[in-house]
Amino acid sequence: MQPKINPSEFECVLYEVLENIATITINRPERRNALNRRAYDEIESAFRAVSADEDVRCAIVTGTDPAFCSGEDVKEMMTGEAHEKSVQKLTQVRPEPTPAAVAVLECDRPIIAAVNGPAVGWGMELTLFADMRIASERATFGEIFIKRGLITDVGGLWRLPAIVGSSMAAELLFTGDVIDAARAKEIGLVSRTIAHDDLMEEARSLATRIAANAPLALRYMKEGLRRTTYGDVREIGSWVSSTLGALFQTEDHRERCSELSGKASTGV
Repeated sequence: MQPKINPSEFECVLYEVLENIATITINRPERRNALNRRAYDEIESAFRAVSADEDVRCAIVTGTDPAFCSGEDVKEMMTGEAHEKSVQKLTQVRPEPTPAAVAVLECDRPIIAAVNGPAVGWGMELTLFADMRIASERATFGEIFIKRGLITDVGGLWRLPAIVGSSMAAELLFTGDVIDAARAKEIGLVSRTIAHDDLMEEARSLATRIAANAPLALRYMKEGLRRTTYGDVREIGSWVSSTLGALFQTEDHRERCSELSGKASTGV
C-alpha cells in the first residue's frame, strides 16, 4: 500500500533514511508532539514508506524534545468538527482499526522506539507497536485513556499484556498511572534506560547491528514473532473502534474533554 502523503510533504513528522535505517520523528514540539489528524496521517504514511522501501532494513521512531508523544491534541482533535467526524467514522456499521496503528503493526521491518520523554495516551500506544523500546532517563509512560472516560487502542489491550504480563497491564490500564523510565525497565516495558543525551546514538547503534543482518531473514523473523506472540490486529482493532464510538458520546468523556480543551495536551 502506497503512503497517503509523500514524506517530502510532511508537516508534523520528520522522515530520514540513512545507511538502511529510517528515522521517523514526531515534530510538533510546541504541542509536546501531540497528534492532530495530519500527524496521524503522516505517521501512517511514514511507516507505509518504510515497508515500500527495499533499502530500509530497520526503523527508529522518536520525538523532538521535550516529549516522545503526549497523545492526541485534545484541544484540536476532541472538540468541534474534528471530534464529530471521528465519532461518525467510529459509529459506522463496520468500524476499522486506527489506520496509523495498522500501518505500524503491518510494517515488516524491525522498529525501535527511542523514547526521549513523555509517552502517554496514543504516544504510549506507539511505543507498544514497536518491536523494541529503549528509554531516556526523562521518559515517562502512561495509558491515561481511562482518565478521559475512554479505552485504550489496540496497543494497551493487545500488546501490553504480552510485554509486561496481564496483571501489570491491568494495573496500568485501570489506574491510568504514569510511570517513570526506571519503573518501565523494572516491569520489562523497556529493554534499557539510557542517559538522555546518548539515546539516539544508542538507538542508531542497535539499528545498525540489526540492519547488518540478512534483510529477508529479518522480515521473516519479525513475522514469526508476530504470529507466535500477538496474532491478528484487525479483529480487536474493530472492537476498539466501535467501543470508542460509543464512549465518545458519553457525558463522562464530554466533561473531561471540556476540562482539557483549554489546557496544553497531555494525551487522549
